[in-house]
Order: sequence, then C-alpha cells, then structure tokens
Amino acid sequence: MKFLADGMLGKLTRWLRILGFDVKYSNKLEDNELSTISKEEGRILLTKDLKLYQRAKAEGIKAFCVTGKNGEARLSELVKRFGISLAIDSNKSRCPKCNTKLQVALKDKIAENVEENTYAHYNDFWRCPKCGQIYWQGAHWNNIHSTLKNVEEKLKRAGKP
Repeated sequence: MKFLADGMLGKLTRWLRILGFDVKYSNKLEDNELSTISKEEGRILLTKDLKLYQRAKAEGIKAFCVTGKNGEARLSELVKRFGISLAIDSNKSRCPKCNTKLQVALKDKIAENVEENTYAHYNDFWRCPKCGQIYWQGAHWNNIHSTLKNVEEKLKRAGKP
C-alpha cells in the first residue's frame, strides 16, 4: 500500500512512514496535482478535504477522507480502514522527513553526527541514505509507544481489533 497525503496531514504522514508505509507528501500540491500523482503512481489519496475526496472518487481514484480531530483519531481511522499494524519494524520504517527507507547505521560510523551523550547511551542507530538524518530509540521512544498503545486501546474500546 502506497499513500499520497494532502497538505493537512503532515503528522499522519510521519506516523505512517514510521510504521513502514511509502507516503508521498507535500503541502504545496494543488488538488489536480494530487489527483494526477495518485492515479499515475497507484497511491491511495488521503485527504481531509471532502470536496477533493468526492472528486477523486468520481474520477475512480482510490481515496480516503480523514475526519479525526487529532493524530490518534486519524491513525485509528486508517488502522480500521486499511488493516494497518501498529507494530514498528525498524527494518521497514521510512524516514519521517523524506520517506526514504531507513538503513542500519553502525555506531562508530555516526559518532561525529550525534551528540556525545547520545552516542554514549545508545547503541542502535538508523540513517536515512537520502537526507542523512540519524535516528535512535531515545527518550521520545516512550511517547511513540504510548501514542500507539492509546490508538490500540481506542480501537479495542470501539470493538475493532
């Protein structure tokens, strides 16, 4: 599954990329450009714009209208609709910034690119081969798992697996 997210779904885009999905995103694309890209690349168009969603569906484009009021609600909608797993697999994760598949980075190769304290306390690192961003399971990791757990709990309460 590949997605194309409109300019109102930047945070959702990052979540989907972390979960391993190829999500094209730009907040500079016009509606007709979104439709064209979605058709040409076989991407599911994700939008909060009801008119764009309706137009896309009328044109035979696979699309989903996201209505959730916050990130957790939006992610929950996609989990329900597309059967997305909330398990993070670092072998499939993509760069939240540029959508490129992350690669394992050897600790000794990234020493100059991270803070000394980070280097001292963490052993596992990933690098984006396109933008060079380096990732590790730092303090923010608890927030990521907490959010995913909240989404799972909301889905269970709603009677969805």
